[in-house]
Amino acid sequence: MTVEGRRPVIEALRSEVTVQRILLLEELERGPQIEEIIRLARAAEIPIEPTRKKDLDRASATRKHQGVIALTPDPKYVPLDKLLIDAGEGPAAPLIAVLDGIEDPQNLGAIARTVDGAGGHGLVIPERRAAGITPGAIRASAGALEHVPVARVVNLGRAIEEIKAAGVWTVGLDSDADQDHTQIDLTGPTAIVIGSEGSGLSRLVREKCDLLASIPLLGKLESLNASVSAAIALYEAVRQRRIT
Repeated sequence: MTVEGRRPVIEALRSEVTVQRILLLEELERGPQIEEIIRLARAAEIPIEPTRKKDLDRASATRKHQGVIALTPDPKYVPLDKLLIDAGEGPAAPLIAVLDGIEDPQNLGAIARTVDGAGGHGLVIPERRAAGITPGAIRASAGALEHVPVARVVNLGRAIEEIKAAGVWTVGLDSDADQDHTQIDLTGPTAIVIGSEGSGLSRLVREKCDLLASIPLLGKLESLNASVSAAIALYEAVRQRRIT
């Protein structure tokens, strides 16, 4: 797989991801980020290959490589039980994002970036009809997907049951909910469940959640982008946890 763009490549080199080699545009101007990529690659003894632009473009999946591509093995997902165990071992209460049919890699990447920024412990996504870890998602995450654990599950409803059994409260974002997201206690172990871009939470997932919460909309539109909704809810959890 490819990791593309200067910041995502830096994050890949800083993480535990195996980088096999770096493709670097020939005669690329060496600013601070390129110098850091070269330094990190040399320290890890990762080959750097000067590459013609047409060859770099051909290797790029996003067409937004900024002159540098890292070649890595296919993405590795973590088992859900490991994600939950690891989340419970830290000093902070678990904070997880569960994505119900998010199909846009840009949204997946943006949510991963927010999970990382909010100090969250991971993402749970379904295997089918949903975005996975792709070069586009990694780029949109600004490299956060190199650090945020992602569990990819066969059955999301069953996964929510497993999350609940681990003592994590599941809160689904639903525009029809009676309570808004600020009225729910998010200081304990929490999984925020975010629906798809078009139809929101599926019926089964909605029924599995412990609680439903809405985000107030005061304008003319009826919904927010999925990644924006996730960010609002995750940072409400951050706000509540900082004042307790």
